Amino acid sequence: MTSADPALRTIYLGQFEHAHADAIAAALEYAGIAWTYKQFGAFTRFFFAGEWGVRLYVDARRAAEAATIAASVPEPPPARG
Repeated sequence: MTSADPALRTIYLGQFEHAHADAIAAALEYAGIAWTYKQFGAFTRFFFAGEWGVRLYVDARRAAEAATIAASVPEPPPARG
């Protein structure tokens, strides 16, 4: 979700596996909470083992609500393949 509000400040919500981040983002959208993300590429993951998945950032004014929403979204089962 993008916002045209130049005063919008975001705060780090957490780092999640891709499918889980997608589900959380959908729940944040439904709640009307502005969010953004940072996803690391293969080069970064190769050199920095701690950089995995997707980092989500949310509207700082609604951080507590966003954290509650994120905690309520179950992690999807691992992909079979």
